[in-house]
Amino acid sequence: MQNESYKPKTFDLSSLTGISDQTLEMHFKLYEGYVTNTNLLTEKISEILADGKVDKEEVPAYSELTRRLGFEYNGMVLHEHYFGNMKRGGGGEPAKNAGFRSAVERSFPTFDIWKTDFTSVGKMRGVGWAIAYLDPSNGRVSNHWIELHENGNVAGFVPLLVMDVWEHAYLLDYKPADRPKYIEAFLANVDWDVVERRMKVWDVIRRAA
Repeated sequence: MQNESYKPKTFDLSSLTGISDQTLEMHFKLYEGYVTNTNLLTEKISEILADGKVDKEEVPAYSELTRRLGFEYNGMVLHEHYFGNMKRGGGGEPAKNAGFRSAVERSFPTFDIWKTDFTSVGKMRGVGWAIAYLDPSNGRVSNHWIELHENGNVAGFVPLLVMDVWEHAYLLDYKPADRPKYIEAFLANVDWDVVERRMKVWDVIRRAA
């Protein structure tokens, strides 16, 4: 495996609505840890593969490193999606003629029902992620609970709106029982323009079909 090291991305998210700069500072450091560990695990796996084979005695270490890489890598990527779909002054709703809004209204009776479903997924007990995905085969949107980082992602689906509902995302600002308040704050900061850009995958697929 020959890979360039990943580098942490930077996000200018100070002064968000309902999510403190202190929370973001802590969250950015946690994200940087996923980047560091992704690079470290990739390097260790590469060392095992350097001679072109995995020896019998290397199988346990190789297997555990590979499993762990799934957790760290997805943790890195999902945090980049999460930070990337927020901005100061965000919130509101996507434009009536936006591709995302249209896809949601093809997939749910109304936009409000989609929103109720998305927030309800986020309120589920446990730690994880609530993600609105695009099914590129038909352009429909569905909401999913992703446990940890690597369990529950739908193969081939495109993450459009990613919300972190691990407690570290809100614990400095809200009590654990107040997760719904954090979800309201998250939705008040959504950058719908970014969500719309993620929808462009569907446009590319339709043109290629």
